[in-house]
Amino acid sequence: MAALGWLTPRRRSATARSVLAGEASAEAARKSSEEAQETARTDAEEPVFPVIGDTSAAAFFDLDNTVMQGAAIFHFGRGLYKRKFFETRDLARFAWQQAWFRLAGVEDPEHMQDARDSALSIVKGHRVVELQTIGEEIYDEYMADRIWPGTRALAQAHLDAGQKVWLVTAAPVEIATVIARRLGLTGALGTVAESVDGIYTGRLVGEPLHGPAKAEAVRALASAEGLDLARCAAYSDSHNDIPMLSLVGHPYAINPDAKLRKHAREKDWRLRDYRTGRKAARVGIPAAAGVGAVAGGTAAAIALSRRRR
Repeated sequence: MAALGWLTPRRRSATARSVLAGEASAEAARKSSEEAQETARTDAEEPVFPVIGDTSAAAFFDLDNTVMQGAAIFHFGRGLYKRKFFETRDLARFAWQQAWFRLAGVEDPEHMQDARDSALSIVKGHRVVELQTIGEEIYDEYMADRIWPGTRALAQAHLDAGQKVWLVTAAPVEIATVIARRLGLTGALGTVAESVDGIYTGRLVGEPLHGPAKAEAVRALASAEGLDLARCAAYSDSHNDIPMLSLVGHPYAINPDAKLRKHAREKDWRLRDYRTGRKAARVGIPAAAGVGAVAGGTAAAIALSRRRR
């Protein structure tokens, strides 16, 4: 039996560091248990949202970096380049703008304006129906795999509750409509490019649907649809959309930039961050969205790993 003595754990006196480690572990476990109980109590107290059957409510989602990774206009530009709509030097500019957007995570007005001007000059003289058809193809090629699962789950929760869901974006309304339809959403509000007899003129109708213009579009649609904005929800990543978020009773900051995160915390708005799968704040979000956040973070990590190889 002596030969098996090595199998028997030796008794050692606990050192001060061992005692400290044990006490710290026990305290952490106790706090974790208390937090879990508090979470359960709070969840039970919070009303279910969105409310099923509340047809006076609707949801409005920003597109770029909220529903989809990156900017739709840049992905659209890639697709047009593939179809020989413009030259390599133009693609380089699109690529740089997209890279900056993804790294910074915010909308730079000059970059966005440059992208819009480029897109308008590119589509000038083309038929609207042609761009709509191409938009379907570009969605499959560059956009479908860039939808954030967590945000998609939030939109689905509203649809499941019987509410309408719209995209609200500075992207061309034709592209926004394609994305909304592919995601099963109600429709889209987007920037309108002027066309005469079905052919693009290279000019906009009014201005890009950006910042305060988004809020005005939501206000107009809500009036036409008979919606109660106090019961509606809005989702965005950008501080530029604070006017739209402030318009509704249920504002959400999704993948927020620094300014929006600060504003949301000051206003006690709900926050969600799907860029890493971490939970920015636990407030009134459907459980399915949490699963989507993890899935979104995992997908992003896999994509990053593949790009580094």
